Amino acid sequence: MPATPAISLESGESMLAKGPEELNRFMASTLEPAIGSEMPQLGVRYKNLSVTADITITEDVTAKSELPTLFNTVAKAFARVSPMRRVVRKEIIKNASGVFKPGTITLVLGQPGSGKSALMKMLSGQFPVESNITVEGEVTYNGVAQNEIIKRVPQFVEYVPQTDRHFATLTTRETLEYAHKFVGGGLVEKGAETFAKGSVEENLAALEAAKAYYKNYPDIVIGQLGLQDCENTVIGNALVRGVSGGERKRVTTGEMEFGMKYVSLMDEISTGLDSAATYDIICTQRNIAKTLHKAVAISLLQPAPELASTSSPLVA
Repeated sequence: MPATPAISLESGESMLAKGPEELNRFMASTLEPAIGSEMPQLGVRYKNLSVTADITITEDVTAKSELPTLFNTVAKAFARVSPMRRVVRKEIIKNASGVFKPGTITLVLGQPGSGKSALMKMLSGQFPVESNITVEGEVTYNGVAQNEIIKRVPQFVEYVPQTDRHFATLTTRETLEYAHKFVGGGLVEKGAETFAKGSVEENLAALEAAKAYYKNYPDIVIGQLGLQDCENTVIGNALVRGVSGGERKRVTTGEMEFGMKYVSLMDEISTGLDSAATYDIICTQRNIAKTLHKAVAISLLQPAPELASTSSPLVA
């Protein structure tokens, strides 16, 4: 018979009573025997990746300082009708190579405009590739080329954007519950098929833990990100007063946690957060990566030394 659960499954608060690290360890140790293997893993590899954009620039004839002669006036009039245009090639990513391994957390460092966001979007399949965009190199997921599964990439790779976009009139809890129901609140309905590789007791324990985890996942995310004080406050925007900028950033981070993705790409999550809040989030992500074998990559501008020490590899 399996031992009494070390974690109470009654509510999200009780599941977090011993901390998020202990909860993650409990879930991994409970689910893996019933799955028959370690938690699903996904590695992302990119090799010689280059992204360029052809940008059309129109010359501003009104900006030129010339004598107001008749010839110059007529020339400017014609230039306005048929302005001079030239195409400039802009390098967004240049010959980048790297790998995000399961079970590790990677910091991606770079100055503004260095291509950190573009890299995150490319690897998550959310970069807007249009006719003026040229992409070279290869991106693979567990050895499968990106172009073969491009429409399915967002199903297992999450991208936490740098900008916060929410429904201003929804509260923090409503935002997270909406995300939960929209991207996988009913996933455990297939639990009988998923948890069938262990003993009867192990399978039942895994199914019970999974159901409790999914049922209380919004509460778990709220507790992990310290959003209890603002869970009933509207998100707000420029016209509607709501949560603070740091709380809104944490809501953005939490919103993208739903759906049980295997890879998490987080773009400048420290914006609006103090160093202590950023440190807590990164430590939580590191524990998730280690216990649930998730690949996590976080882009930062200037991380504090204690933040750099929490990650294994660095990409600059």
